[in-house]
Amino acid sequence: MAGETVITVVGNLVDDPELRFTPSGAAVAKFRIASTPRAFDRQTNEWKDGEALFLSCAVWRQMAEHVAESLQKGMRVIAQGRLKQRSYEDREGVKRTVYELDVEEVGPSLRSATARVTKQGAGRSEYESARREQGASSAQDPWTPGTPGTGGGQAGGSWGGGGGSWDAGGGGDEPPF
Repeated sequence: MAGETVITVVGNLVDDPELRFTPSGAAVAKFRIASTPRAFDRQTNEWKDGEALFLSCAVWRQMAEHVAESLQKGMRVIAQGRLKQRSYEDREGVKRTVYELDVEEVGPSLRSATARVTKQGAGRSEYESARREQGASSAQDPWTPGTPGTGGGQAGGSWGGGGGSWDAGGGGDEPPF
C-alpha cells in the first residue's frame, strides 16, 4: 500500500514471543524489541548507551508459529515491517498514542550468534515438488550444507547446482550477483 512507513529495527527481545490464536484460528505472535543506540565518548574513552526505543511487534499466521518456536527473550533480532500508529483513551480519559510494527520479516542477528535454518511448511513441499518435476531428488536441496553439485557448504562450489565455480571463467570466488 502506498504511503506506508516501512522500517527495519535491530534490537533485543524484551520477553519471549507470546503466541495466540484468533477465534477464526489465525496465529499471531506478539513481542517487544528494545533498540538502544550507542555512541563512543572520546572524553571518557568508553561507549555510552542512549535512550532505548521499545517497539511492540506483531507477526501473523505461519510466521507467528515460527517466531514462537525460534526466538526467545534476550535474542538480538532484525525485524522489518510497517510502522503503525494507534491512538486511544485510557481508563482515566487521557488520550494515548502507541506505535507498533506489523512485522513482514524477522530473524536472529548473526553479529554475535549462529543459527541453523530449517525450512518448514508449504515452502518445503513447493520446493520439493518443483525439484521432482525437474527430475532432481530432494537430497539436492541447495540449503543443505555439503549437498553434491549445489555448492552448499563447499568452498568455491557452484551456486544453484551448475558445477564448477561461481564465475563463468572458472576459479573465481565471487558469487554471481
